[in-house]
Amino acid sequence: MATDLTEHFVARESEFSGSFITLKRDRVRLPDGSIGQREYFNHPGAVVIAALLPNQELVLERQFRYPVNKVCIELPAGKLDHNEALLTCAQRELREETGYTAKNWQQLTAFHNAIGYSDELLTLFLAEDLTLGPRQLDRGEFLDVFTLPLDTCVKMVMRGEIDDVKTMLGIMWLDKIKSP
Repeated sequence: MATDLTEHFVARESEFSGSFITLKRDRVRLPDGSIGQREYFNHPGAVVIAALLPNQELVLERQFRYPVNKVCIELPAGKLDHNEALLTCAQRELREETGYTAKNWQQLTAFHNAIGYSDELLTLFLAEDLTLGPRQLDRGEFLDVFTLPLDTCVKMVMRGEIDDVKTMLGIMWLDKIKSP
C-alpha cells in the first residue's frame, strides 16, 4: 500500500500579484499532521513551439533574459492569455515572435519546468509546413530569429550552449521523434 504524501491547504498567508505571475505563501498540513509552509508561483501556463523547416532546420530565437543576465537561445514560446486555447496560443506566439505560420500542428507533450516553486505547465507543439511573413513583436520585446539544423541544436544542448529547459526538452523530444 502506498503512503499518502498529500499536503493539504490550510490558509494563505500572503500573496503578491505581478503582471502574469502570482507569488503565494500557503500554510499546509503535512502527511504527519504537522503544519508547513509552501511558497510558489502561480502561472497561467505557456506553450513552446518546435517549428521545423523542410530542410530539418529549427526556428530559434536569441533573447536577453534579465533573471540570468544573458542572451539565451530559445524555441519560440509564450504564455497563455486568459481562456485562450493551447493551439491558438501556439499559433499566435509563432506568428508574433518569428513571422512564421504553419499548416501542420501536432501537440507533443506537456511538462512542468520547476515543480518545486511553480505550477507552470508548458505544452510543446511541433509546427511544420511553415510560411514566413512579418513579425508582430509585443511592445518591449526584442529578439533575433534564426535557424539551425536540428542535429546542431542537439550538439549545442549537449555542450551546454543551450541551457533553457523548455528549449532543451523541445530539441531532445523533436530529435527523438525525427530520428530514423
